[in-house]
Amino acid sequence: MAGNLGKSSRGGRPTDPFMSFLFTVGVESKHGTRVIGGFSDVTGLAAEVEIETLRVGGLNSSEIMLPGATKFPSRLVLKRGLADGAILWNWYLKILRGIIARENVTIDMWSPDHQQQETWTFSEACPVKWTGPELHAGTSAVAFEAIELVHKGFLLPPSQ
Repeated sequence: MAGNLGKSSRGGRPTDPFMSFLFTVGVESKHGTRVIGGFSDVTGLAAEVEIETLRVGGLNSSEIMLPGATKFPSRLVLKRGLADGAILWNWYLKILRGIIARENVTIDMWSPDHQQQETWTFSEACPVKWTGPELHAGTSAVAFEAIELVHKGFLLPPSQ
């Protein structure tokens, strides 16, 4: 994680600009996880176990339901963000050029007083859609409106 994440400067304000958002996103590398952005909204945290039903002769009042494969039906959508443009944009440009670069992505949820609340790690994520801000002369817009990632699922934390 970023070394100064959540620490304060002398003025009592966070030194990390991404901490003004409640969700930070990190990309894993051989040197650890690097925080690359902060976001106001994250959607697509979903998993679903497919159910296979069996009808058994002689058991006419019900079906046997067996758990099947787990699927991740939603794209991970990161909205209203500020990010390290060099990393996130270059990652997306690789995809546009046909170079599939999958990375493990970690999303941390923070409380308003900068306490880490929850962490989700997504296996082999890849950006597939970038949406820029609406530009208006009288306003300042964030770096982008949304970026969407596909992934191969959650990496489960160790049992507690």
